[in-house]
Amino acid sequence: MKLSEIADNPGSRKKRMRVGRGIGSGKGKQSGRGGKGQTARSGVRIKGFEGGQMPMHRRLPKRGFNNIFRVEFAEINLDRLQDAVDAKKLEAGSVVNAEALVKAGVLRRSKAGVRLLGRGELKAKLTIEVHGATKSAIAAVEKAGGSVKILAAPKDEGEAA
Repeated sequence: MKLSEIADNPGSRKKRMRVGRGIGSGKGKQSGRGGKGQTARSGVRIKGFEGGQMPMHRRLPKRGFNNIFRVEFAEINLDRLQDAVDAKKLEAGSVVNAEALVKAGVLRRSKAGVRLLGRGELKAKLTIEVHGATKSAIAAVEKAGGSVKILAAPKDEGEAA
């Protein structure tokens, strides 16, 4: 093999289509844009235009609301906590809080705090410090011999005290 014999695989490099270069090219005259009018021009084409009729997206009523002050918690279930204890990521009898869960890799980030949910079963005795918990979760932790401490929700930086 010589350096001059090296070539790309056939079909790996495709020439770009040059439009408007004669009828024989297959993309001559209107260059694949159809006839005249707005759709043939560059830079203009109204999406959702229905020929002057009120468009569907304006006929339908507006719905919903996004609360910009919403506080979002990272949620964790009891079965995830038990899995972490079984995998030796968390120690039984230790204090479990947002930092410990993130450090153990159980949660990716703590958001505005952690909320404990009651799915699954907890066998380990844990002292849990969270910003919210369901009644069933608190009952399950206390049944296993642990305790749940509800922390005050953290204030945002921009909020006036």
